[in-house]
Amino acid sequence: MVFFLPTFAPDMRRIIIEEPYSDSALWSRRLALFAAAVVGVGLLLGRAGLDPTAVLAVIGSAIVIACLAVLCAGAATVAIWRTGRKGVGVLLAGSLLAALLLAYPAFLAVQAVRLPVLNDVSTDVDDPPAFSLSRKALAARDGIVPPSVPAPLRAEQAKAYPDVQPIFLDIDGDEAFDTVLRAAAARHWTIVEAIPPGGRLGLGHVDAIAHGMVLGFPDDIAIRITPLAGETRIDVRSVSRIGRHDFGANARRIEAFTDELNTEAEANSK
Repeated sequence: MVFFLPTFAPDMRRIIIEEPYSDSALWSRRLALFAAAVVGVGLLLGRAGLDPTAVLAVIGSAIVIACLAVLCAGAATVAIWRTGRKGVGVLLAGSLLAALLLAYPAFLAVQAVRLPVLNDVSTDVDDPPAFSLSRKALAARDGIVPPSVPAPLRAEQAKAYPDVQPIFLDIDGDEAFDTVLRAAAARHWTIVEAIPPGGRLGLGHVDAIAHGMVLGFPDDIAIRITPLAGETRIDVRSVSRIGRHDFGANARRIEAFTDELNTEAEANSK
């Protein structure tokens, strides 16, 4: 009796079973990409002048989605560590994108805790510039007249923003008025009404509208020009239309305008 032993082909390949990707890592990247798309839509809607409430709802949903992406990234980290599944690169991509999307909201949260709940900032805390009540100015502000700020809040403003001070230029009132208009144009503000110094009180006045850099929401600005002996005092008031907290935006706007005014005044004197 003859027995035949089985033989194996020398080129038989070993079958390697690869570990699958972590589902949590994949969902982290998907959610982060979706959140980025929602943020893009919100920014476009804000720039298009859509109702701010709707825009904020879109942005808020994007923040929630980004938070879910971070949670999925955390779950993926645990799963990959325990099971050895693939997906580290996908996990890092999703978590990094989600972190970038949440960086600005996190900054606003810090500002909300650090700064007073205030959306109206003025260089003159005792007598802030008043907004024009003309038909043209009211129409530009959608009929909104910013209310007076209580004295305790103005005191908090002085503590939180010590650099927001009246602006003094060593030029006469008419020249200061022209300088204000040039500085406002350089900041891309929309001039609503401009009255040069004169009249019974000798004051000049400018109403303007600025738009936020991120969402483009409109903010209202009143500028008072007071000629003095040998110089001109300029007071600026910046008010946010949306929300009770401006996260320091109005103070930064006034400080930037102050720098622009000084630059324009120096350039004109040469």
